[in-house]
Amino acid sequence: MTHKHKLIVLSGAGMSAESGIRTFRDMGGLWEEYDVMEVATPEAWERDPELVQRFYNDRRRQLLDCKPNKGHYGLAALEEHFDVQIITQNVDDLHERAGSSKVLHLHGELKKAQSSADPGLVYDIDGWELKMGDTCEKGSQLRPHVVWFGEPVPAMVEAAELSTQADIFVVVGTSLNVYPAAGLLGYAPSSASLWLIDPADVLPPVNRHVEIIKEKAGRGVELLTRRLLEKYGE
Repeated sequence: MTHKHKLIVLSGAGMSAESGIRTFRDMGGLWEEYDVMEVATPEAWERDPELVQRFYNDRRRQLLDCKPNKGHYGLAALEEHFDVQIITQNVDDLHERAGSSKVLHLHGELKKAQSSADPGLVYDIDGWELKMGDTCEKGSQLRPHVVWFGEPVPAMVEAAELSTQADIFVVVGTSLNVYPAAGLLGYAPSSASLWLIDPADVLPPVNRHVEIIKEKAGRGVELLTRRLLEKYGE
């Protein structure tokens, strides 16, 4: 049994765009109907929890109609050749549904709820609706299990640790200027090969060599796979 190279993939909104998940930051994206401060902050939850629940119920209902795309399936297929760890900024479950076995969600998971009193209490949501009056075992209202703006990102510690183990580090569907996730690239060892899949013009970090594949996620993962197997294949 040959040793499998450790492949870390950091994925962002562009990963799921081809599945029809509307991205927060894209022009014409999600925020045109909502002010982000009204739906994705702790203050919004304090002020109008019904609106926040409605927003995330809509996202969940939309997710049920979406399917993983070629990019998700392509990353899952890489497990045949590499020790693949996905670190995602996305709250959807499309990586899991495509068959990826190791997925760390930086910003929470849309299909889960957490206690508003004790963030350690996390529950699966059956279907798409989380209602006012749905409570945790301590009697507190359940809220979306999503990291809101202004909240800490507890999974960053584990993500940084995983990144230090990378033989290959791939960034797909997220720009390298969104923190804290962009900082993960800096944890990759100097010996790791770095790859970026993005259809836009992106400025890579000046101090590292990054192979750029200028494509959307689906086609980009296909090209990445070919190039990685040429480089690392037995």
